Amino acid sequence: MLDKAASIDDLRRLAGKRLPRFAFDFIDGGAETERNLARNREAFEAIVLKPRMLVDVSSIATEVRLFGEDYGVPFGMAPVGFLNMAWPGSDLAMARLAAQKRFPLAVSTAASTALEEIAEAAEGFVWFQMYVSRDQNFVDGLLERTKAAGYRLLMITVDTVMPGKRDRDIRNRLKMPFRPTPGIAWDLIRHPRWSLATMAAGAPRFANALPDQNPTAGFGDLVELQKRMISPSFTWEDLRRLRDKWQGPLLLKGILNPEDAARAIEMGLEGVVVSNHGGRQIDYGPAAIEALPGVVEAVGGRGEVLLDSGIRRGADVLRAKALGASFAMAGRAFAYGAAAAGPAGCRRAYDILETELTRAMGQLGRPSFAEIGGEILA
Repeated sequence: MLDKAASIDDLRRLAGKRLPRFAFDFIDGGAETERNLARNREAFEAIVLKPRMLVDVSSIATEVRLFGEDYGVPFGMAPVGFLNMAWPGSDLAMARLAAQKRFPLAVSTAASTALEEIAEAAEGFVWFQMYVSRDQNFVDGLLERTKAAGYRLLMITVDTVMPGKRDRDIRNRLKMPFRPTPGIAWDLIRHPRWSLATMAAGAPRFANALPDQNPTAGFGDLVELQKRMISPSFTWEDLRRLRDKWQGPLLLKGILNPEDAARAIEMGLEGVVVSNHGGRQIDYGPAAIEALPGVVEAVGGRGEVLLDSGIRRGADVLRAKALGASFAMAGRAFAYGAAAAGPAGCRRAYDILETELTRAMGQLGRPSFAEIGGEILA
């Protein structure tokens, strides 16, 4: 069945059949009415690209150099918390794939596997995404672990200081650890492969812990988790302290406002990630790709601008590049793959995006990704 998955949307459909409803909704859902989730895709699809003909496209170059490192493709995996809910072992499956294909895996603070294990499996092709908690000792300890494990880049997510309201999770009464209601219990029975595999591997946990409790302790619903994990008082002055402590590339993720982007660069950060958290935080903001041009203009070439949220097609990476992004990140696309078929599904998601990207470059008459700019916009 996996070989018939022609697109990321096909992987999504397979994931919806394989996972219990609460697990699929956790991966698939967005904030409130999910209008912003839909807006991400609509905005991408509205961007038309202009082909050139009679160009030699017998060789397609997708390699990029970013922050002093060479990568095989101009996209990586965005941080996805609790990825092992998609399928047991997905964190490590993605890490091994990143090493094999030479793309960066952004590891979430809320990962289901210890950050050291992921870094080892990824052979260094890892970035670390941090949620800044209220507990400064915990933050400092996490920074030291990240440095010791060989992470090349630190990404601070700044769009979650007020938890998003995800209606699907509320309706499903999703809590950690799992506390099956009669409805969830029936859903587990109806999806025996996922249930048995998860039971054998052990319920997913927050392996990098929370600042005030052990990794396996319960915390209630997901909003409560965010409140414990993330400080609502994190400000630019706190960011300056992190800048002083982290000597490698430092990015802000969750930027939609050009003023914030400019200030981050002026503070000495190496770049920003334009993102609306995949439509999971606010339901009334812009699509990430809509916000991209303004941010690129504000940064003015003084740092790198990456794009996250809504990537479903290889051509989306070209759309982002045409509007000024140097790199793109996909989260749900890989999570759908993991949910659809475990490690093989992760690989299938990568193959779909990479094949679509190279095909689109050839069809557009653009054999070198590095040389693509706004000229491809129709």
